[in-house]
Amino acid sequence: MVSSADRGNGAATPDDLRRYEALLAGMRGMGSVVIAFSGGVDSTFLLHAAREALGASVLAVTATSPTYPASEREEARRIATEWGVRHRLVESNELEIPGFSANPPDRCYHCKKELFGILSGIAREEGYAAVCDGSNADDVGDFRPGRRAAREHSVRSPLQDCGLAKDAIRRLSRMFGLPTADRGSFACLSSRFPYGTTIDGESLRRVEACEEVLRGFGFRQFRVRVHDAVARIEVGPDEIPRLFDPDVADAVHTRFRENGFLYVSVDLKGYRTGSMNEGLPASVRGLVDGPSDIS
Repeated sequence: MVSSADRGNGAATPDDLRRYEALLAGMRGMGSVVIAFSGGVDSTFLLHAAREALGASVLAVTATSPTYPASEREEARRIATEWGVRHRLVESNELEIPGFSANPPDRCYHCKKELFGILSGIAREEGYAAVCDGSNADDVGDFRPGRRAAREHSVRSPLQDCGLAKDAIRRLSRMFGLPTADRGSFACLSSRFPYGTTIDGESLRRVEACEEVLRGFGFRQFRVRVHDAVARIEVGPDEIPRLFDPDVADAVHTRFRENGFLYVSVDLKGYRTGSMNEGLPASVRGLVDGPSDIS
């Protein structure tokens, strides 16, 4: 199996460059923007384009919440500071939102509704013409409940509008020397739990701590999925053999046990987007679509 990052290797193609020019033209037409900035592959690329197209007429906003690891927040802050982009942290505690902590299939709708409401308010009060998120062309047709919230708040998705998919975004990011070009994909920590499992602050803390263990061992693409007392580790298919190195396996097992897991398992299929959706009926998956919020 080839990872998305591997498919994104190589030089940017003429089609990539054409789509990038279309992206810049579209953003120039907006005049000024608020960017929903997580510091991930897509939103960092979008922020780079916004900065090139609009200069100082850009505000990057990062939400802080228990579902967003501190390491990701600090990376977003570092990138914005290094680029000289105006950057703001806003608090968004999803656990207090009715309908979120019960973890229903449309959980991401409630989260994105909260976030986009905050960003839309900032744009309205401070005179920014548009709010943009980092949804890309690969997200079309996937089960993405947050898309409904984006529509309700008139959030724009410029990467999607010009047909830029993840592979192209990685190739262009590499061409521009962006720090996220080869970074693994990330999604909020609440996506690690089966639907219907109550999410609380302690559960999120455990997942964050265990994923930091994997990060510390140099794994690039990873998830710790929670099934009661069982932690199911997903890493990139090419990284799976490293988990069976005796020293790595012993250390990972010990650290996961210290964080409350009784059993630690490895998913032999490896990381794939939205593996928690695999048990959902097609009738549920087809209800809504949305931005990159389930991974």
